[in-house]
Amino acid sequence: MIEVKKVTNKKELKQFVTFPFKLYKDCQYWVPPLIKDEMQTLDKAKNPVFNNADAWYFLAYKDGEIAGRIAVIINKLEVEEQGKKKVRFGWFDVIDDIEVTKALLDKVYEIGAEHNLEYTEGPVGFSNMEKAGILTMGFEELNTMITWYHYPYYAKHFEQLGFEKQATWVEYKLSIPESIKEKVAKFSKIVKQRYNLSVIRFKNKKEILPYVDKMFELLNKTYNNLQTFVPIQQYQIDYYKEKYFSFIHPDYITCIKDETGKLIAFSIVMPSFSKALKKANGRLFPTGWYHILQAQRKNNIAAFYLIGIDPELQGKGVTAIIFEEMQHLFNSKGIEQVETNPELKENTAVQLLWKDYDPVQHKERSTFRKEL
Repeated sequence: MIEVKKVTNKKELKQFVTFPFKLYKDCQYWVPPLIKDEMQTLDKAKNPVFNNADAWYFLAYKDGEIAGRIAVIINKLEVEEQGKKKVRFGWFDVIDDIEVTKALLDKVYEIGAEHNLEYTEGPVGFSNMEKAGILTMGFEELNTMITWYHYPYYAKHFEQLGFEKQATWVEYKLSIPESIKEKVAKFSKIVKQRYNLSVIRFKNKKEILPYVDKMFELLNKTYNNLQTFVPIQQYQIDYYKEKYFSFIHPDYITCIKDETGKLIAFSIVMPSFSKALKKANGRLFPTGWYHILQAQRKNNIAAFYLIGIDPELQGKGVTAIIFEEMQHLFNSKGIEQVETNPELKENTAVQLLWKDYDPVQHKERSTFRKEL
């Protein structure tokens, strides 16, 4: 017997957050999130995203045991301002039983119909700044801290239930050479001189703060035309700043300004925290913090988090400056391999950035859509 219940209290929310720890306990590739962070993200009293979003959380039970979870989300900015009549769903995890999947998705259809929405898409978060997509390739790879891991049967369930792929993201591994490529260094110098650009270097996190809002402004400009994009609000910027700031070392941030001091490009890279988070197993205490600290200090793998370039300077070689800076950083830190963040498959301009670094696509993920 399958029963789906709405999460109504903190105890049930904790069960919702921790269900994947049971589902993936024997999976060597699943990287667990921090339980505390997940609880705060889903807490309507703590996450400011609920200024412009509604969400309902459900747990599916089979024969009395939790067998799946799903979050049903309505992003009001997306629906009311962008005119997308979409009900989102995310935080979707389930045992390999299509009847459980169907029962959970029925809740998405119900809420979508109640709000006169036309289609559903997922898995996605509250906005484009969060995790998205069912893994469809790369099941024998660790997920990063900004992506979900899924078993192969997830996508099969959606296809059997009449869903079609909507957006697809690809991810790459890059090999870092032992020294800067001559043509990158040469081109970087030319671009700096041609457009009067210079690199901003930070000594500590305090020096970064004045630039954080400007980075998100650039993100809005950079990705505004992509199909999944919803403009980032100031309250979200403040929230993400607090959530991720502790993970970011000043050395891993590259900012570029023009002659007037205007920020025209930036990139944020982080040491890979996948192995550290796996050891932490959802908790910073008693020893999780140590594993994360060690990953910050000594690591031969890094992960791209964000990159933004002013549209007026896109395609004009600014990325050569970014890569020159990152190359020096990687060599000084002993970074031998970099993993890109998920990039929309049609965003070929971003994928071309990696062409000189022996890119190998190792993961792919998609959201799935169905008309209501």
